[in-house]
Amino acid sequence: MIINVGGRTDIVNYYTPWLINRLNEGYVLTRNPYNRNHVLRYDLSPSKVDAIIFCSKNYQPILKYISDIERKYSIFCYYTITAYNKDVEPRVPDIDTSIETLKELSKTIGKEKISWRYDPILLTEDYSIDVHLEYFKEITSKINKNISFCVFSFVDMYTKVYKNMPEIIELTKEDKDKILKGLIKVANRYNMRLQSCAVANEYENYGIRKSGCITSQILEESNNILLKKIKPNGSRQGCTCIPWRDIGEYDTCLNACKYCYANKRPDIAQKKYKKHDPNSPIMIGSLNKEDIVQNAKQLSFLKIDSKQQRLI
Repeated sequence: MIINVGGRTDIVNYYTPWLINRLNEGYVLTRNPYNRNHVLRYDLSPSKVDAIIFCSKNYQPILKYISDIERKYSIFCYYTITAYNKDVEPRVPDIDTSIETLKELSKTIGKEKISWRYDPILLTEDYSIDVHLEYFKEITSKINKNISFCVFSFVDMYTKVYKNMPEIIELTKEDKDKILKGLIKVANRYNMRLQSCAVANEYENYGIRKSGCITSQILEESNNILLKKIKPNGSRQGCTCIPWRDIGEYDTCLNACKYCYANKRPDIAQKKYKKHDPNSPIMIGSLNKEDIVQNAKQLSFLKIDSKQQRLI
C-alpha cells in the first residue's frame, strides 16, 4: 500500500508532529470524507507500507525527521514552488526561502527522491504568461540540480475556485500553447525533465513527457525497489497515477491558497485546526461513540524479493 501525505491537506507544513507520532505508534485513523462516521485504520509499520508520498509547500517542519523516515520507508517528495505571492498564497514561504529549504531537503535525501511542482498555472492581471515564464526560468536556474524532474499543471476551474478567486482569467488554447512552448524551452536549456500532471491532452508534441506523478517507474527508480504491474487509478480526470491512500482530511490546510481544490474556505480550515490534537490517532478531533472503525485492506504492490531486500 502507498500512503499519500499531502493530497487532502499540507500535512508536512502544519501537522508534522502528528504525523511523526503516527509513524512512531505504527497506525493512523482516517475518516471517510463522504461518510464521516466511517473510519479506516491503517497499519503504518514499514512492513505494511510500500512507500510514502509527500507533497507540500514547506518541508522545513519535517527536515529533522526525514532521514529517519527514509531509513524505514521508501519515500518520494513533491515540493510545490510557484510564482505567486501572499495575495494568492497567503501563508506559503517566499520563493527564496522555499528554494533554500528544497536544497536542504535534496542534500539530505538526494535529488532522485524529489520533484518540483510548478502548479497550478493560472492567469490574472498580475500573473501573466510572461510573469510565469520569468519565474519558471528563475526557479529552474536555481534548483535544476537539486531535483529529478518538474511537474506542472494548468488550474482546474472548479466552482469553488471561481468563487474564491474571481480575478482569474480563463486560459485559452493560445495561452496554453505559449506557456507550453516557454516551459519546455526553459527545461531544455537546463536539461530538466518536464512532465504534465492530470491532463487528457497530449503535450508530447511539445517535448513534454506524459506521466503520472506517482508511478511505478518513479518509485522504482528513486528507491531501488521492484513493484508488481499496477493498473493506474488516478484521482482526477486525466490522472495516470497508481493507487494510493490519503491519511489527511479536506478543509484543514492553513496555507489559504485562493485556488485551493481541497478547501472550501480558509475560515473552515481555521475552525477545524482548533480541534487538532497531535497525540490523537485521527488528524482532526477524536473518535466519537457513533464512529465505526474498520481495518483497511492493505495490499502490497512490492514484489516479494524487493520487500525482503528492504527489510534486511
